[in-house]
Parts: sequence; C-alpha cells; structure tokens
Amino acid sequence: KIAIIPARGGSKRIPKKNIRPFAGKPLIAYPIQAALDAGIFDRVIVTTDSDEIAEVARKLGAEVPFKRPAELSDDFTPTIPVIKHAIKWLNDRESHIEYCCCIYSNPFVTAQNLKAAYDLLLAKDATSVIPVTTFPFTIYRSVRVNESGALEFVFPDKSLTRSQDLEEAYHDAGQFYWWDSDKLMMTKNVSDLQKKNRYPFVVPRSQVQDIDCIEDWEEAERLFSSFISSKQ
Repeated sequence: KIAIIPARGGSKRIPKKNIRPFAGKPLIAYPIQAALDAGIFDRVIVTTDSDEIAEVARKLGAEVPFKRPAELSDDFTPTIPVIKHAIKWLNDRESHIEYCCCIYSNPFVTAQNLKAAYDLLLAKDATSVIPVTTFPFTIYRSVRVNESGALEFVFPDKSLTRSQDLEEAYHDAGQFYWWDSDKLMMTKNVSDLQKKNRYPFVVPRSQVQDIDCIEDWEEAERLFSSFISSKQ
C-alpha cells in the first residue's frame, strides 16, 4: 500500500502552492503527516518535477524516488496519468503495488479518514473510494443564464418540488482517492473508471475546501482555524 502525493512545481494561480506556508506549515506537510500518521502505508511518496518541493518533502518524511517527467508536469495533465506513472515506476523497479492512495495537498486530509476509506475499499472490493460531501443547497434548484441573458432553471421539472423532497447531491471533496492499483492500471479510458465499482466516503462540509486560487486559500485558512478548534 502506498500513498502518492502529486505536487507539481508550476502552479500558476497560487505560486509555489505546495510549499507555501499554510497555518505555519508548508501545505504539503498536511498530506504527508496524515499519511504517516495513518500507519497503513508501506511508503509515502511525493511525485514532483521540482527539486525544491522534493527537498521539502524529504525533510517532512516522504520519499521522492524519482523526478516526474516534464510531459506529466504541465498545466493540462490530469491526475490519473501521474498516478499510473508512479505505480508503473515502482512496479517495474521494486515491489508490486496492490493499493494506492492519491492524496492532494489539502490541510483537511486526516489519518482517520484515510484509514476508514481504505477499510471501505476492502469491504466493498471496490475499484476506488472517493471522499465526497453534500452541496450546501440543492442542485435541482440551480439556474443558468441562457444565450439571451435571461435566467432559466437547469432542471425545470424540479422547479416546483419542495427542497426537502429533492434527492441529496454530493461533490468530490478534492482530498484523496483510494485505488485498487491493478484495476486502475488495467483501465485505459478514464471514462471507464468513472463507471466502475466506485464508492463514496462522506465527509462533512466543515472539512471541505478546494484550494485553487488565493480566495480559496484565504477561505481555507478561516475554515481550518475552526476545524482545529473543534478538535481541541
């Protein structure tokens, strides 16, 4: 079982995002520490194209056994090819990887959730387990601006349904993904992965914040302060 933490060096919207101080620590310190504290990983690996990130990651207790190729380090590379590259590198040179967990640089990742999601993966014999959380407002009352500039319902057939009668909807929490490595490596098409044996691991909204821009970062710091206070 390995933890794989993707941390490319060329972040545009938040320069040096992975090693930028967040609540007193480099952001990447949080997934590394959570993975180490979980006590279930044989190895905690950071995949990066940056020597600076690699140095910080090693000091924090992670391994950086290879440098990520440039073709997997641009603004358009999705996560799965990066994870597959790491698994293949390890499978070819070292021991066979049975399970892997891709962990993003997110301060809300916890050792407890990593362990619980892994238990769910095994219990369901799943291809993957993904943390999700509920939308703060029902998506079935969402609206859009059409070509003429007017508002219209995205789901017009639900516009008069009471909100309490509408189905709950969830979104990706953006924290980590557990995978059965063999099933991941055998699947060539990403869309096929989305159809296979995936299970949700539900986390509360109070522990979820995507960090894609400075505004997100500032909101995450406010939320994290409350999160830490609630654990004390």
